[in-house]
Amino acid sequence: MAGIAKNFDGHILNKSNEEVDLKDEKYKGKIFGLYFSAHWCPPCRGFTPKLIEFYKTHAKDKNFEIIFLSSDSDEKSFDDYYKDMPWLKLDYKEQEKKDELENKLGVNGIPKLILIDGDTGDVICTDAREQIQNHDKQGKNFPWKDEKSEKKQSCVLM
Repeated sequence: MAGIAKNFDGHILNKSNEEVDLKDEKYKGKIFGLYFSAHWCPPCRGFTPKLIEFYKTHAKDKNFEIIFLSSDSDEKSFDDYYKDMPWLKLDYKEQEKKDELENKLGVNGIPKLILIDGDTGDVICTDAREQIQNHDKQGKNFPWKDEKSEKKQSCVLM
């Protein structure tokens, strides 16, 4: 199960700032949402509470986890923004890793929520924010799939 774990080199932290091993059995079969966002971004601050509610309602039954990747300009803003988020985070000090993933995944604006198959590292959905906000607020069709996901895109960085 090296899929998503290959992207982060052990720099994922939980709410207690403890390192998380994404290769652990408890993450097997999970869908991961990579959430690119920042405190200074008004659309992000508008979407984050909706994502928190969606996560709290569906994370367990949909076998779903989120990793926050911050575009904040300083660690204090990052910490202030993250404090209400109930999911994992990429260590703020790993901005180079966040930038690599943004480039690899074609992230050109925030907020952005991309769904990844945790086992394979394949991109499933590049517009999960749009699904949560407008098309499938109840998550009935989760995990959403991009039409173009027929040709699998992997987010595993080489």
